[in-house]
Amino acid sequence: MRPIAATVRGALAEAWANRSGFWTQVVAMVVNDLAWVVFWLLFFHRVGTVRGWDTHAVLMLLAVLTTSAGFVLGILANARRLGRLAADGDLDASLALPVPPLAHLLVRRIETTNLGDLGFGVVLFVVAGHPTVERTAVYLVGVVVAATLFTGFLVAAGPLSLFVGRNEAGELGFQTVLLLAMYPVDLFGGASKVLLYTVVPAAFVGAVPARLVDHFDPVLAAAALAAACLFALIGWASFTLGLRRYTSGSVWTRA
Repeated sequence: MRPIAATVRGALAEAWANRSGFWTQVVAMVVNDLAWVVFWLLFFHRVGTVRGWDTHAVLMLLAVLTTSAGFVLGILANARRLGRLAADGDLDASLALPVPPLAHLLVRRIETTNLGDLGFGVVLFVVAGHPTVERTAVYLVGVVVAATLFTGFLVAAGPLSLFVGRNEAGELGFQTVLLLAMYPVDLFGGASKVLLYTVVPAAFVGAVPARLVDHFDPVLAAAALAAACLFALIGWASFTLGLRRYTSGSVWTRA
């Protein structure tokens, strides 16, 4: 674990090196998040409640989503870039080190902009989430579950470029999950809603943890935990299989 911790410290030092740029990027993301808060406040002010979702519920969703996504996309920034790293031959440096390559790759780079999401989510929960000991505990566990699932999904999407010959899979997966997770899951219906709980698990990244904070359900909590474990396993297995193809000099080359 010491080499991984050293890698994290190095990535943080690199991100903090340009302090003016650091704060500019963080503030820009906070402003973007505030725009979403204003949008939902205006929306629910006009329409009231929609399928059980109101202003408080959506603010809780945004708190969970920005915290979990901010951690994944900020601290584990390479989760969405594994396909491109492989295509560009940038995995070699990690493979030569005596550390787990996936763990090293995930923490090797920090995306300063998304640290604004991480901080914004925590502040939003403190301000609008009516924190108590129990609610805070559920929120923190929900964030961990959502972050684990999101990371697993992005890591699983990256090696798809090995089989389809393109390296945008991780980016497309990131855009899809994040866009759908911004909306209350009950706004969708039929097959679309099923997809949000299965193939594109956006519901478990935002709506489900947010709902558990307000109305804890052991069955739903177990389902969220199982989904996170499943996608973490799928991500690890996909990366491991892709790494075997990469070391064979197969598809992981620049065209």
